[in-house]
Amino acid sequence: MATENIAEAPLVSITSQDAFFDAIKQHCGKAFAGKVTVDNSDSDAFANKPLIMHVRKCSDSQLQIPFHVGDDSSRTWLVTKTGSGLSLKHDHRHKDGSNDALTMYGGHSQDAGWPQVQSFPADQYSKEMFVAQGIPQSNDNIWQMFIYPESFSYRLIRHGREFRVDFDLNKPVTPPSAPWGYSDK
Repeated sequence: MATENIAEAPLVSITSQDAFFDAIKQHCGKAFAGKVTVDNSDSDAFANKPLIMHVRKCSDSQLQIPFHVGDDSSRTWLVTKTGSGLSLKHDHRHKDGSNDALTMYGGHSQDAGWPQVQSFPADQYSKEMFVAQGIPQSNDNIWQMFIYPESFSYRLIRHGREFRVDFDLNKPVTPPSAPWGYSDK
């Protein structure tokens, strides 16, 4: 049987998602301070702690964006071009680098979105994980990311719940160390 060199299928995308991805990618290597602007929960997990997003690693198909909350470096947002849209996953790790029981949840874009805004409704993997972890109310989660010349926002919405943190892109800060489970090498 003869083997042929077969080219890989191209990674297709659409203009609005490419513009969104590239607008974040242009900040690669930079970190920015943020603040919670909306949180209707009773949690104080983010209160009085420095919040830093770091556009840490960027390729043509994935952005790794750690979200540091004080000394907690457990969260990394992964924005990935999938060939059928954009995916947002939340990589949660323990301090020793091992996976948290609640990790790699997120969603996939379902429409074109806008160059400034993309929405990620919870995917089936996430919904099954949420049920298994006893938080089925999270099945209706929609995560959104907003990118404008002067600001970046991360937002979570679902019935009865809203959380949003805004970052000032005009004032880069010193990038933090690698998030838990990743290396500075």
